[in-house]
Amino acid sequence: MRHTRQRAVSARLGSVVLMVRTTLSAAEARRVALAAQGFGAAPADTVSTRTLTAGFARLGLLQIDSVNVFERSHYLPLFARLGSYDRATLDRLTMTRRGPYAEYWAHEAAFVARTDLPLFRWRMDAFRERDARPNRIEGVERTAGVRRELLALLRVEGPMPASAVEHEANVRRGPWWGWSDVKTGLEQLFRWGEVVSAGRSGFERVYALPEQVLAPGALETAPDRTTAVTELVRRAGRALGVATRADLADYFRLRSDDTAAAVTELVERGELVPVTVEGWKDRAWLHTDARVPRRTAADAVLSPFDPVVWFRRRAERMYGFHYRIEIYTPAPKRVFGYYVLPVLQDDRLTGRIDLKSDRQRGLLRVRTAWQEPGEHLDAERLAETLRRTATWQGLDGVEVTDRGTAAAAVAGALGVPLVPHVAADDADAPESTPTDDAA
Repeated sequence: MRHTRQRAVSARLGSVVLMVRTTLSAAEARRVALAAQGFGAAPADTVSTRTLTAGFARLGLLQIDSVNVFERSHYLPLFARLGSYDRATLDRLTMTRRGPYAEYWAHEAAFVARTDLPLFRWRMDAFRERDARPNRIEGVERTAGVRRELLALLRVEGPMPASAVEHEANVRRGPWWGWSDVKTGLEQLFRWGEVVSAGRSGFERVYALPEQVLAPGALETAPDRTTAVTELVRRAGRALGVATRADLADYFRLRSDDTAAAVTELVERGELVPVTVEGWKDRAWLHTDARVPRRTAADAVLSPFDPVVWFRRRAERMYGFHYRIEIYTPAPKRVFGYYVLPVLQDDRLTGRIDLKSDRQRGLLRVRTAWQEPGEHLDAERLAETLRRTATWQGLDGVEVTDRGTAAAAVAGALGVPLVPHVAADDADAPESTPTDDAA
C-alpha cells in the first residue's frame, strides 16, 4: 500500500515531520475518496451498534429524504459500506428522544450527532437574520402568536409532532409546501434553534425545547462562527479525503469565503495539504489522515443522497458520472427511470438502476438497468449486490424489467427471465411530499 505521507524524525527537536504527497492521479484520487468514505472492507457478517456508530462518525451525517419507493435514503449509505444491518437499530439511534443523533440543516435536512448541534448555532442565528428580511418578514410576523403558543405547549406537554397540536391554525394552506401555520411556526423555531428534534414518529419530526433533549446550555455555549466553520471544514476534509474548496463547502453547505478562510487555517495547522489531481482544473486539498489504497474493493448501489454523489459536480469530475434525479421529471421526459441509484464497483461508477421494493409481491424490482458509456458493468457482481439488497429488505427475490442497456445481462446473471416493461412504472408519483418532514 502506498501511503499519503512518510515520517521523518527530527532527533534535535524530538518531533515528527510529515511530508505529504503533492500530486495524485485521477485513479488515486478516487481511491482516496472512497477509502475516506469507508469503502474497501468486506461487509461484516454481523453489524453491531458500535459498527453503525463508527460508520456514522466517519460520514458525519446522514441526509434525510422522505421518498420511499425503494428505501428511505438515510438507511442506504451505511448498508453500502457495512453490509446488511438491522434498520431498527438505526431507528433507535436516530428516531428516539434519547438517541445519540438529532436533526438539523447540516447538508440538507440530516441526522447529525446530537452533541454536534452547537456547531450549527451560527447557522441558526443566520436563519433568524434571513427570516427578518423584508421579503420574508410577513410570514414570520403572521405566525408570531402561534409560535408563542407552541413554545408554551411544548414546555407543558413535552415533545410532540406538528400533527399532535390541537390548534385552529393547524390547517394546511395548500398542497405540497402549503404547511399550516402550526407546522410553519415549528419549522421557524427549528431553524432558529428555539426548538430541536426529539426523534420521529411515523417519520414525522418530533419537536422539543432544547433543554428537554440537550445538555444544559448546549446551544448557549456554542463556538463562534469562525471556530465552528473551521471544525466543519476539517470534518469535511477528513470525510472526503481529497477535495476542492467547492467540495469542502458543499459537505456542510458552507459559504465559499468562510470555507476559504477555514482551509487557510487548516493548512497552517498541517491538517490539509494542497495537492494537484490529474484532470482537475481546481486546486485540491488532501487530509493528512487520508490514505491511498492500491485498490478499492466495493460493490454497492448508492442513494441519490450518498456523499459520494450528492455533489453532482464532484461526481462528474471524479467519476465522469452525470447524474440528475428524475423523480419530479414528467415520465415521458425521464431518461433512466424514476428512482435511479448509481452502481459502484471498485473505484468506478459503472451503471445506474431504477429500484422499487414491491412488498406485496416480495420482490426487489429492477425497473431499468444501464451500463455507463465507457465503463464495464460486471453483471455477476451486480446480481450478487441485488440479492444481498433484497435479503436486507426482507424480500424473496429480484425481478428485472426489459428496459436499459444492462437489463438482459443483469437478468441473465440473476438467472431470471426479463419481464416486459409496463407503462405503470412510468407513472410513479413521489411516494411522499415535503409535508412528510423530509425537510
